[in-house]
Amino acid sequence: MNVRIRTQGHDLFVDGEPEDTGKVARFVEQIGTLISEGHALSERDVKDAAQLVANDATVDLRDHFLKGGQLRQAGRRRIMAKSANQRRYLDAIDQLDIVFGVGPAGTGKTYLAMAQAVNYLLAKKVSRIVLARPAVEAGEKLGFLPGDLQEKVNPYLRPLYDALYDMLEVEKAERMLERGVIEVAPIAFMRGRTLNDAFVILDEAQNTTTEQMKMFLTRLGFGSKAVVTGDITQIDLPPGRTSGLVEAISVVGKVDGIAFVHFDDRDVVRHKLVQAIVKAYEAYGNSNSASR
Repeated sequence: MNVRIRTQGHDLFVDGEPEDTGKVARFVEQIGTLISEGHALSERDVKDAAQLVANDATVDLRDHFLKGGQLRQAGRRRIMAKSANQRRYLDAIDQLDIVFGVGPAGTGKTYLAMAQAVNYLLAKKVSRIVLARPAVEAGEKLGFLPGDLQEKVNPYLRPLYDALYDMLEVEKAERMLERGVIEVAPIAFMRGRTLNDAFVILDEAQNTTTEQMKMFLTRLGFGSKAVVTGDITQIDLPPGRTSGLVEAISVVGKVDGIAFVHFDDRDVVRHKLVQAIVKAYEAYGNSNSASR
């Protein structure tokens, strides 16, 4: 918050510009109210609250922690938004049928979408979950992969399985996968289908082609929701191919009923070094662009 803070006994001294010290005053007051009301706050909660106030001085922390910030039980996990953008993302998924989450790694785009999908399935708001990903190699040549078609593409889909198993017991997840209640597949498998009463997630969408993105967005049927996630700074398509996600931002960015939530380094919820790494690469990319 661009201030210096020191304590003396029970007193807290804050030095800085009036606008910045005002943010700290509102933060301390709201945190104090939550504690006096008996709300248990972890160290992580305090850090998240400080980040929220730093980004938006008008945020209501009580509303965030006690009302909208807490996501209903998603399987064995209880998920809470860790930033203002994550909160907007979850709200958008609840309110709209198509939502794009665009931003760097570690910002919770896929994880929160998966949590919402599991929550909707368990609450019987949808009858199935469909998780899709383009099967594009991330800079490596994987060579010949043994097994049937599903086994060949599974390495590309592993991150979706990891998120799924984090929220559901392995046995329960396996049963749902066997029955087709949860389906994990490459985006190419979506062609020719209409997905009704489903929660559909397209992950790593920056690696879709223009044709694949259009095909995916037109699969949505009645009673369904679609969440598209991706990071436009990590496109692994062959040179000369346009990213379907980049194009979609321009084509459907202003269509009513579709929301775009853009994440940045402040939304990174992994190890604190990940946030620093994202910032470093962003600064490096900006300096390179300026020098050209």
